[in-house]
Amino acid sequence: MTGLYPRLRSHQRKRKNGKIVVYYFYDRRPEGEPDIPLGTDHDIAIQKWTEIAHNGPASTKGTLEEAFAAWETEALPAYTSKETRRGYSKNLRTLRPVFKDATWDQVDLPALKAYLKARTAKTQGNREMALLSVIWNWARGEGYTALPWPAAGMERSKWKNKEKPRKMKVLDPVYEAIFEQGDQVLKDCMQLGSATGMRLTDCISIVLPRDGILHLEASKTGKEAEWDMALSAVLPGLLQRRRSISADHLMLLSTPKGKPVTLGMLRYRWDSARSRAVVVAGLANDDELVRAIKALYLRDMRKRAAQKSDNLSEAAELLQHSDKRLTERHYGGVRKLKPVV
Repeated sequence: MTGLYPRLRSHQRKRKNGKIVVYYFYDRRPEGEPDIPLGTDHDIAIQKWTEIAHNGPASTKGTLEEAFAAWETEALPAYTSKETRRGYSKNLRTLRPVFKDATWDQVDLPALKAYLKARTAKTQGNREMALLSVIWNWARGEGYTALPWPAAGMERSKWKNKEKPRKMKVLDPVYEAIFEQGDQVLKDCMQLGSATGMRLTDCISIVLPRDGILHLEASKTGKEAEWDMALSAVLPGLLQRRRSISADHLMLLSTPKGKPVTLGMLRYRWDSARSRAVVVAGLANDDELVRAIKALYLRDMRKRAAQKSDNLSEAAELLQHSDKRLTERHYGGVRKLKPVV
């Protein structure tokens, strides 16, 4: 400890690779309480020390569940995107059993890293940590804690699980194998997603076109887009089939009985069609096709749309990505180069 920063305590540890790491703490031994970890970055530790020294140590009596419950009722409904609310709710259900009974001072960076290490779904674990960060910083603003987010300033340290984008080409034989086994509802959805690059949530919620123009306000981003149905080889046929159905809704996709299509309906139809396609490919002893069919998801129709584009710029525009690097990272295979000789 130093006179300049009272109660700032440091501790050195030698890692297996021989590197010496200094850990900083706010000393709470005089109160008989656990020390508050301030991280390994000296500048950030000083910032945290200043906040604690000025505002006083955060209470250790409150638990994260208090903030979880309040955020769920006060902040979550404010998100306009249904998909965002649904995803956050799902992630919170996973976080809650682990962190709900913990006090704020018990959740430090090692605890966060331990959670990620134990999580079998590595990428999803990162999403859950992102939500925990959102709730933590919201809780600070609401007075539930004065402690900073334990991983603040650690963005470049790669403390989260390593993510590897799922890259695969949606080849025509694989697409056609499943398409042939689907009913008309599934086929219409596959064609709509492949032609427009829409997300599944948008495929089931987009309404009938006006004057041949299909208009979309994306459920996830709120971005708007339009497609001229006449320029597509498959969309006019889809629209003709839809208009032949007597439906009680205005959605483009519909069941033969005139009911709106749900994600549950599509999931069942996709699983059934893919299973039948696997059997057919297996009977033909085409093991490579079997593996490819099993690896394909219905949401990959968006990937197929990108890969059908002539170039990366068109793919990014179709998917409504503001940064082409995002398109290239997650929808690889769309960069088509012209030989120079």
